[in-house]
Amino acid sequence: MNGLNKGISKVEIALRWDPSPTGEPSTDLDLVAAPYLADAPNGEPAYVVHFDSRSPDGTITLNRDSQDGKGFGYDEVMTLELDRLDERYGRVLVGVVIQQSQAPRTFSGVGSPGLRIREGYDVLAEDDFGGVLGATAAIVGEFVREGSGPWEFRPGVQGFDGDPADFTREMGAAHRA
Repeated sequence: MNGLNKGISKVEIALRWDPSPTGEPSTDLDLVAAPYLADAPNGEPAYVVHFDSRSPDGTITLNRDSQDGKGFGYDEVMTLELDRLDERYGRVLVGVVIQQSQAPRTFSGVGSPGLRIREGYDVLAEDDFGGVLGATAAIVGEFVREGSGPWEFRPGVQGFDGDPADFTREMGAAHRA
């Protein structure tokens, strides 16, 4: 890696979907982020950021939260300030969870879902969840670094089928390609 490469510094993850048809239970998708300690990158997350929360140091923030997809453009937006994240963290996973309280639902039952991950104006990844239609949650991106080195982005959507609480506990054990 070139010594002038600064790596990824500040990232925006944006999620959109169409509201449920009239008469059907609302669809609620949630962005979640979980930092992992450098010495335990596949263990339990140090903490989890999701609706109604933010990271203790303010480096991971949910800027917009929707419970029904009734917005213009992107309904949920999260910011990761990786350049400010303490050196003890070596991995951050970002996921999307479909809330199951209104009705059981997988990505196949979500109207026009979309994901965009970008740094500034540079789009790092976009996805429509077409590869994980039977899943109730998905890891949508991974950010890693060695020691105090630069953050790197590993794209890819990996589905999960289970309870949202189980997803946040088990997502770190996932081995990404």
